[in-house]
Amino acid sequence: MNRDAIFDQPVRYIKGVGEARARLFSKLGIRTVCDAVNYFPREYEDRTKVKKITEVMDGEECGVCARLISDIAETRPRGNLLITKALVSDGTAFMSLTWFNQGYIRNTLQKGVDYIFFGKIKRTGMRIEMNSPVIEKADQSGKNTGRILPVYSLTRGLTQTHLRNLVENSLKIVRDKLEESLPDDLRKKYKLSQVQFAYEEIHFPKSLSNMETARRRLVFEELLMLQLGLIRSKGVNTQLKGIKFNPVDMGPLLEKLPFSLTNAQKKVFEEIRDDMTSSRRMNRLIQGDVGSGKTIVAVMALYMAVKNGCQGAFMVPTEILAEQHYKSVASLFESLDIKVSLLTGSTKKKEKGKIKQLLKEGKVDIVIGTHAILEDDTEFDRLGLVITDEQHRFGVRQRAKISAKGENPHLLVMTATPIPRTLTLVLYGDLDVSVIDELPPNRKPIDTYAVDESYRQRIYNFIRKNVAQGRQAYIVCPLVEDSEEISAESAEGLAERIRDKELKGLRVGLIHGKMKAADKEAVMRAFVRGELDVLVSTTVIEVGVNVPNATLMVIENAERFGLAQLHQLRGRVGRGEHKSYCILFNQSSSELSRQRMEIMTKTNDGFVISEKDLELRGPGDVFGVRQHGLPEMRIANLYRDIDILKEVQSAVKYIMNNNLLGDERYKSLTDRLDRVMNEKFREIAMN
Repeated sequence: MNRDAIFDQPVRYIKGVGEARARLFSKLGIRTVCDAVNYFPREYEDRTKVKKITEVMDGEECGVCARLISDIAETRPRGNLLITKALVSDGTAFMSLTWFNQGYIRNTLQKGVDYIFFGKIKRTGMRIEMNSPVIEKADQSGKNTGRILPVYSLTRGLTQTHLRNLVENSLKIVRDKLEESLPDDLRKKYKLSQVQFAYEEIHFPKSLSNMETARRRLVFEELLMLQLGLIRSKGVNTQLKGIKFNPVDMGPLLEKLPFSLTNAQKKVFEEIRDDMTSSRRMNRLIQGDVGSGKTIVAVMALYMAVKNGCQGAFMVPTEILAEQHYKSVASLFESLDIKVSLLTGSTKKKEKGKIKQLLKEGKVDIVIGTHAILEDDTEFDRLGLVITDEQHRFGVRQRAKISAKGENPHLLVMTATPIPRTLTLVLYGDLDVSVIDELPPNRKPIDTYAVDESYRQRIYNFIRKNVAQGRQAYIVCPLVEDSEEISAESAEGLAERIRDKELKGLRVGLIHGKMKAADKEAVMRAFVRGELDVLVSTTVIEVGVNVPNATLMVIENAERFGLAQLHQLRGRVGRGEHKSYCILFNQSSSELSRQRMEIMTKTNDGFVISEKDLELRGPGDVFGVRQHGLPEMRIANLYRDIDILKEVQSAVKYIMNNNLLGDERYKSLTDRLDRVMNEKFREIAMN
């Protein structure tokens, strides 16, 4: 049997499994021997600790080596309850043992024989007890006591013993067949164990330090494959030559601004200027919280490009956002003799043709628009800078397509989605990252409250009060329409109800992702113009529209959203001169949900929130990850493994800069990467 056939062998043929149990294993994603050995423990139970009875502490889990000194006593206080009791001693003290509905215990234990009993200690004064301990004869210990045991995530019908036996038998099958994919020089440089040791010790470690060594190797390998896979799927070349710009006097532009730049904005622009005046193509991501002033930094970069005789393209995800940017940017540049045009799907055909002709002739300096900029007949005379706003709305292919309209134009991508630094390193390993981590002094914090259903009428009264003062409100729901499976407020149902009942008399609009683009735009425009008092919406309003008159954000079933997403939604208000509020309806009573709502009410800092989101929920759920099509991580934890991730980043640079994927010594790594690419990265490659 060849190596692949061994690893692809279905688990139903493994000793002790069979068809029925194989179906249960498949619920955990375990279908083959390969799946089994890569199903890593979630924690460990250290059963190596054996203490004298006099040394044990109340509440601790440990083992005790003791002799059964009493007869087994059974009582049945009621028909469906059997209580079994025994007394043991190790010569230092006595300990009582109790089991519930475990009648086999009578035939398991023999008076006068020494056993290892492992369990949780209950100590009350001089009385020491252990309930339902694990039992092993002292002279036969080593299977279930006296060792460190893995603890796996389970599904109904499976026990830890089932999982341990499956993994143990699978490891025997693949022993000596695990291929070493990491070259010797890489393992030596980063102090990584061999693959055989890693798999043996991650599942059944001889010591906790062995387990940590094994885990470090496997985390490093998983993150390395992820990073190399991302870079290869994006087809990224970070060393491209770019257009070398000359430094520009920014004074004429800055004098036009009605405010001063923050220190963070100045620092980020310096990084952009250094990129654009080097001979390397700029490939930079700007992260900045809602309202931190990313747009003005982008405008400064556009000014620099135009003053160097180049054109700039500024691409945003929605027409309304494109229009808002156009109005502010065009009015600023008009007096500086810089020609700005707007290009969207709604631009009339004749006007669109005219703009495209002027762009081709170099008579338009800057174009601001939506996906219309990507159309094949949109050509530039000398495209020098491409900016995309709300980076996660544009795939890799779209970025590449607009860049291809020039000769390696500088690239600046921006996002207001605060991404934890670990995720930034993973998702944007091909980009240099700048962070605007300071809000302008005039930004007012948004007061945030987490409430339950008992506050509903008070909140509706508060909405009416705000509208009476001339303000507007958003109400966001997690669903478009009612669902029998999910108990959550739907946008359609809520809009219909409040129009007829709680907010009768107010002008209520509805917008959601299933509507046609033109209908969505029409509703959004009506809200922007103040023709609607309340906008009921799904998360389609999360990005990019600026309505300074909207001062109240109400989020239904807030527990169903990620923290980063809640923060994005909250950022739709607080954009004008009036005090703004965010109300989170929390329908969950769980402790995790309470913690998450508390974070939202205590801070307006998006980066603090995104780090907490990652810590509490894990990388799979943090906003912005799933849509990148990232493969699920089996062992790496992006919250706790940032130090390993930084080492991986260094290894990736070393591999790519020295073109080692084509080196014979790295053939095993390249082959493994090819397999990972085929299995895991199809979705990213299609973006």
